[in-house]
Amino acid sequence: MAIKIRDFEVRLTRNKEERKQVRQLRYSVFVEEEGASATEEQRALGEEYDSYDRFAEYMAVFHNGRVVGTYRIIDRNAAEKMGGFYTETEYNLSKIKKYRGNIAEMSRACVEKSYRDNALVMRMLWAGLGEFIVRRKIGIVFGVASFVGTKPARSAQAISYLYYNHLTPLNLRATVLSENFADGINPKLSRMNILPREFVDEADAKSEMTPLIKGYLRLGATFGRGVFVDAPFNSYDVFVMLETRKMNAVYQKHFLGRENALGNPDDKENIMKTVGKIITFPVVGPFKVVRAFVDFLLREDAADAEYIEDEDKSEEE
Repeated sequence: MAIKIRDFEVRLTRNKEERKQVRQLRYSVFVEEEGASATEEQRALGEEYDSYDRFAEYMAVFHNGRVVGTYRIIDRNAAEKMGGFYTETEYNLSKIKKYRGNIAEMSRACVEKSYRDNALVMRMLWAGLGEFIVRRKIGIVFGVASFVGTKPARSAQAISYLYYNHLTPLNLRATVLSENFADGINPKLSRMNILPREFVDEADAKSEMTPLIKGYLRLGATFGRGVFVDAPFNSYDVFVMLETRKMNAVYQKHFLGRENALGNPDDKENIMKTVGKIITFPVVGPFKVVRAFVDFLLREDAADAEYIEDEDKSEEE
C-alpha cells in the first residue's frame, strides 16, 4: 500500500531506479555528511550499500517522485537467504531469533537534510512501517540507533539513562559483540553504565538523544546491553527492539482503539487471543488499524492522506 499526502508518498520501492535513489541518499547522509567510510566503487557510483542490500526491502518517502527519506527492512525470510541479519555483526541476537513469529530488522534510516526541519517525512516513514508491520504480521522489530562519532562518552547521559531505565528483559535481550570492534578500538567503550545512576539526569539524557531514539522510547522500545563502536561508519550504536504487542498504551489507543488493547502484558491468554484476532485478519482487514495509526502519526496532515493499493508491478533487482 502507498500512502500519499499532497506531493509526498510513502511505500516500498518498486524498481531498480528507486532502489538506486535510496542508496544515493544514504551515501549523501552517511558518507558525505557523517563521515562513514566508502569503497572506491561506492565513491564512483555515489551510493552507500553492503551485502545485506541484496534481499532487503526499502521503505521510502518520495517528494515529487524523488526519494527524500528511507528505512532498510530485512525480515526473517530475507535474513535466512543472506545467512543472518546485518545487526548480527554488532550484537548477539540468539534470543530474539528464537521468537516464533515474524521478526524484522529496520536499519539505515535517514532523511535528506533539507527535509529534516519538517517532521512530515519522518512521520510518513513511520506510517509506512506501521502498515508494513500489520501486513506482514511482524511481532518484533529491531535494529540499531546511531550517534555520530566514535566516543560514546559524548552521550554519557543518554546511554547511561537507557541502561538504567530501558534495558530489554533478559529473555529477549541482545548483547554487544565488542570482539567485533575494529582494530585499535578499546572493548571497554562498549559499557553503557558510563555514569553512576545518581549522576544521570533525565532531561540532560533526552537532550543528548537523537530524535529517532526519542521516538523509539515513546513507542515503548527497549534497548540491548552494550554500545557498539562502528569506526568504519563513524558511529556508535545502541540496539533497539520493540515487541509490537507491548506498544506504548498511548499508541495502542490510537492504533487499536483503546489503551491496553493488546491486554495486560502479564495476561498471556488475553494477549494471545487479541493478537490472534489481529494477525488473522484477511489481507484487507488491517486497513482500519492502519488508518487509525496513520491518522495519529500524521495529525493535521491526515485529512489529506490517500491510500492506494499496490499494483504489484515491481521489477527484479
